[in-house]
Amino acid sequence: MSHVLSCRPQIRLALTLALIAAAGAAQATDGYFANGYGMKAIGMGGAAAAVALEPFGGAVNPGAMSFLDSQWQLGLSWFSPDREASRTGSGMAGIDGSVTSDSSNFFIPEFGWNWRWRPDLAFGVTVYGNGGMNTDYPGGQIPAQSACAAFNPNPGPYNLLCGNGKLGVDMMQLMIAPYVSWQFMPGQSIGVAPTLAYQRFEAYGLQAFDNPMLSTAPGSVTNNGHSSAWGGGVRIGWMGQFSPEFALGAAYATKMWMGAFSDYRGLFAQAGDFDVPSSFTLGAAYRPTEAWLLALDFQRIFYSGVRSVGNPSALIMNCAMGDRNACLGGSNGAGFGWRDINVWKFGVQYRLNDQWTLRGGYNYTQNPVQPQDVTFNLIAPGVVQNQWTLGAGWKLDAVSEITGMLMVAQRNSVSGSSLFVGFGAPGTTTETVSMKEMQIGIAYTRRF
Repeated sequence: MSHVLSCRPQIRLALTLALIAAAGAAQATDGYFANGYGMKAIGMGGAAAAVALEPFGGAVNPGAMSFLDSQWQLGLSWFSPDREASRTGSGMAGIDGSVTSDSSNFFIPEFGWNWRWRPDLAFGVTVYGNGGMNTDYPGGQIPAQSACAAFNPNPGPYNLLCGNGKLGVDMMQLMIAPYVSWQFMPGQSIGVAPTLAYQRFEAYGLQAFDNPMLSTAPGSVTNNGHSSAWGGGVRIGWMGQFSPEFALGAAYATKMWMGAFSDYRGLFAQAGDFDVPSSFTLGAAYRPTEAWLLALDFQRIFYSGVRSVGNPSALIMNCAMGDRNACLGGSNGAGFGWRDINVWKFGVQYRLNDQWTLRGGYNYTQNPVQPQDVTFNLIAPGVVQNQWTLGAGWKLDAVSEITGMLMVAQRNSVSGSSLFVGFGAPGTTTETVSMKEMQIGIAYTRRF
């Protein structure tokens, strides 16, 4: 019990830091999921389902945590996404333009705590976040004397989506996941992590869509400040250590059922609903020698299970033709059109000596944004695919360690025909979104 009491200040500090920084968090690597949780895992490309290196089972695989000793870890990373959007080919419509998002520096905290109460039983908590649907484009690229005047009754100039002023969204999700992990027989462990989720959202510059023709709730589409919601779900996991060299892991996270964003019930499908998608992960780990560790994860994320994310944006055309269910905010309203994606994560770790451990990794993510949905995704360009990582750990003494990591996601772009073509713009009107990222993080781990 003394171990638990001694860690309470660290738990309170980490929760406070997470809540303070969550409002500005933006982390879009695997869609809008992070590519990994915990600095060691991120340094290995996010591969962590079949290894127990750090106390982040609530975000990855709670079944692995009974193999981890008692420890807590507090980390902070600097995340820098570079988002660009453009439109060309509109001709006489005059709605061409190009913008770069102003918001490019974010600080993201994370915390994990694992208490191995018995050799076969561990308790813990993980605090982590998702985000990435975060953009802040300047307005005024499109002149008042353009086709935007047909979509927006307010005088110009206009932003890239024919709205007024700045254009963008701010989307944040904070998860608090306590867990229990139990080795029901030697080398075989299961775990469960009920998860409390908090999210908040803001949209601005979407005045062209804030009207009865396109939304079920005009006035609840844009520029209403931040709206928040609570909800939750559960993550379950298993890990099998079949020999000192080889292990397998699997985890499944249910959809997190969230309350609606009432201030944006005219934007998101089902009157402001924005649940967190379900996912599953399979992992394998192999230690050919005591110094080397190889890890491979496969993850499937079901974005299509959340209508506000997965519904095709082209449904807004059905709305314009009279199908109210397809309107923004409708029961089957237009969304971002994100498809379900596969993610592959590969990592390697090498223990150089008793003090230093080196890591590297690669993460490949299918792009969830399809060409026909580029228009809506100007404000949510989660399109990166190839991510490269490096990491290192330095033992300060017998119970404490510093971990660092670097992630670079190379630029990826998606182009497609503009939705404005359906509203009178010429067929040559094309839009492009692109994104690249960098992340640098550091964490402190202490065993107890």
